[in-house]
Amino acid sequence: MRLVAILVTILLAATAAFAHHSVVGEFDTGKAITLKGTVAKVQWMNPHIFLYIDVKEADGSMSSWALETLPTAMMRKAGLSKEDLLGVPGEAVTVNVIPARDGTKHMAWISKITYANGKFYTLGGAGPIQ
Repeated sequence: MRLVAILVTILLAATAAFAHHSVVGEFDTGKAITLKGTVAKVQWMNPHIFLYIDVKEADGSMSSWALETLPTAMMRKAGLSKEDLLGVPGEAVTVNVIPARDGTKHMAWISKITYANGKFYTLGGAGPIQ
């Protein structure tokens, strides 16, 4: 009986964790967009890593996008590091993103990042695919 109680507690905690970090709950999966810019920095932290991309707008101004991605443990398990995501400083990147559901400007979830040399990472719930 004690084992069942422990398993139920673990299951409820896991369910709450997934609900709290739901991509579909926080980002509008029906409005995918593509950004072109350069990686300004990577915040390698829990619960999710953030990449900051500088993007040149149509009017010539620059904007900084905060792009959320997977947790550090999933990236490490896939063999990726902060340096891998940074790429070559100043290198152009193309990023497929899903914007924030609540309309927060310049906030999105990364689904794919492609570097100038053709190398890319597809980021999803199961971890990055190279």
